Amino acid sequence: MHTTLISTDALASHLDGNWVVVDCRFDLQNDQWGRNQYLAAHIPGAVYASLNHDMAGPRTGSNGRHPLPSIDALAATLGRLGISSGIQVVTYDQDSGMYASRLWWLLKYAGHDAVALLDGGWAKWQREGRPTLAGQEARTPTTFTAAPRPEMRVTVDEVVSHSKDPGTLLVDARAPERYEGRTEPIDRVPGHIPGAVNHHYKSNAADDSTFLPPQVLRDNFTQLLAGRDPSEAVMYCGSGVTACHNLLAMAHAGLPGARLYPGSWSEWSADPDRPVEKGPSTK
Repeated sequence: MHTTLISTDALASHLDGNWVVVDCRFDLQNDQWGRNQYLAAHIPGAVYASLNHDMAGPRTGSNGRHPLPSIDALAATLGRLGISSGIQVVTYDQDSGMYASRLWWLLKYAGHDAVALLDGGWAKWQREGRPTLAGQEARTPTTFTAAPRPEMRVTVDEVVSHSKDPGTLLVDARAPERYEGRTEPIDRVPGHIPGAVNHHYKSNAADDSTFLPPQVLRDNFTQLLAGRDPSEAVMYCGSGVTACHNLLAMAHAGLPGARLYPGSWSEWSADPDRPVEKGPSTK
């Protein structure tokens, strides 16, 4: 069973339909880009899942840009994709896994452990000249029986209490310029949750968008944790997507147990009464 990352070599030897391969390519500026890319060419047998439509629930204006779907809605989506208990799932996106890691996390949250992200994604698959197909593909729908793990997530109210607890480490996965509040292209106000430290998700990957070796990731996150257990870390980002990249990197490094704040900065900053901090980390 593959539970964190999988290589292109390993996936290439399992294109017989026994595994579920899910294409998660997406562009935050163009909702249809990922699906159009999938239709043009994808890994043979892959089905498509959209961040906005398949990996997020309804937005209220105050619950973040990509709120978690309900467990029932998530189970229905996973069943439609042909995912059933025990089957190996492989997720991928255009390169580093910033979107595919969200589906990786959602499957773990729903109780499905046999899921891994394709290291290097579509870009590496293409560079290596591996087979592709065009057009829409579908798997036979099945019933996905969820066994939810609510302990993997925290709510905004829990973040409020955690932000006052020195034993809990809030980690912001956004780029440093957004964390520090020097720019904010999407959300209501710039800055970060008071007390949070910054670990940009891109620092988990090499120049070719593959993940760094497990020991390097382990050293980086051990330094970030500063003596804390991984379970004392809460990951967030802009809308609960790239934070999953940090969670995957930690799991691959042998440091599982950190939690996700799905609402992230888009939920936190929607309420003008919540405090905002700017500037580089002081921890």
